[in-house]
Amino acid sequence: MRFDGPEQRLRLIEVLDFSKSRLSYNNNDVAKPPVQAPPSSQISTESHPGPQFRHVYNKLLGPTFPGEYVAPDTDDDTGYGLYILSYPGIAFSFPIMNSAWAPGKDFVSLLSSSATQPAASMAVFDGDSWTDARQNLYTQSLQDPRNFAPVGKVRELYPDEVSLVKIYGEGRLEMERPWGIASFWLTLGETTPQELVAELGPPDAIYRKNDQRMMIHKARERRDSRTPTGNDPRLRDDSTDTDHSSTHTGTDVSDEESDAESTIGRISGECFYNYFYRGFDILISSPTTPSRRPPSLSASPPAASTNPIPMEASAPLVATKIILHSNVPGSYSFNRHRRCRWDIDYLSRKPGASPVTSETPFEEVEWLLQAEWKSIYKNATEAKQRQRGMVLNRGWGDSPGSSCELLGGWEDSAGGKRVDGPNLVDEEKGLGNTTLYGFPGLVFEVLKNGTVSGLTVF
Repeated sequence: MRFDGPEQRLRLIEVLDFSKSRLSYNNNDVAKPPVQAPPSSQISTESHPGPQFRHVYNKLLGPTFPGEYVAPDTDDDTGYGLYILSYPGIAFSFPIMNSAWAPGKDFVSLLSSSATQPAASMAVFDGDSWTDARQNLYTQSLQDPRNFAPVGKVRELYPDEVSLVKIYGEGRLEMERPWGIASFWLTLGETTPQELVAELGPPDAIYRKNDQRMMIHKARERRDSRTPTGNDPRLRDDSTDTDHSSTHTGTDVSDEESDAESTIGRISGECFYNYFYRGFDILISSPTTPSRRPPSLSASPPAASTNPIPMEASAPLVATKIILHSNVPGSYSFNRHRRCRWDIDYLSRKPGASPVTSETPFEEVEWLLQAEWKSIYKNATEAKQRQRGMVLNRGWGDSPGSSCELLGGWEDSAGGKRVDGPNLVDEEKGLGNTTLYGFPGLVFEVLKNGTVSGLTVF
């Protein structure tokens, strides 16, 4: 199975061994199931050939347009090329003797001759033919999945998915939806849990555990009179609070509430709404002041509130932080959340600037953010001090974090190997550290290769 990078949608399925599962089309087997030989038999059943051309042509799919021939490489001494026979949404690869191929020959006669072997592979894709589909296989726009509901079956109502989260600063985020559906505006400090459920549906899980191990940084901030309150984005209350995601996706509430640390969460009502299938977690807590206005937007008028309810009349608990997950293959959090794409709008709208998205390398994002926020610091030394990275270790069980929930386990080591074992020393285990970088309203978790694996907006 092959997925595209940005949206991580399934784009191609290739069958390379027809013996692994039974495939059928219109109640006809694509390839005949292998015959199980008795234990005493010397006949090998390890390999099972794919369908013959005659079977595909006569029993399964019928006539089609001529395909394309791929000649063998110069260093290929097998003497066989590949003939790609395409139908709408499906294609077969038939090995054919290179000496038997000629452009003027009838492909039906050639593929049904002894010069052609059974299909070596089969591809399933979206398109009229493999020749056309491969040109934009990973970039073409996908259809609304609701269009594929079985005929005659009542469609279940569920909230529309979120295709992109645009970050405007000051706690304002626009959740864009595909296929022309109106966006949903999330305003941190104002949007209520009821609005979240109405627009996004109920969360997949609710996590109430509170991690207090980053409180030492907050206490230091309050005591240090030389540090202006709120200037250090890494030390703001919301940025250093651990974002949490429950692994118990089958239940609404995590079983870990019996821990002593969860007492604070139960009393205050603070919790995380975990939307695993949307790719983000939202912290529900007491209303807080949103992050400061980006300097590049100072000349424009302040954005109007998207919540018509005055703050003093609003609910005691609102959304105050959101964690966007990138679902990077090989990272610690891979496959815990669906990928959530994002765009920092106030950086992307600058004249001549390229969009700053979840696919942008962090080195470029960091440079742009440093230029954006340099005016709030006294000098370059202070800016460098405030924006330095905080190393995050994932190898010692439940470690405190900021932009991605920590569940224990291991991230791939720098050498690309995942090694476990109680008798291994730290140097052998590969700690898989990541680094946190903070800016006003944003905290990035960055992997060793410079990829952003998580972004916290507060």
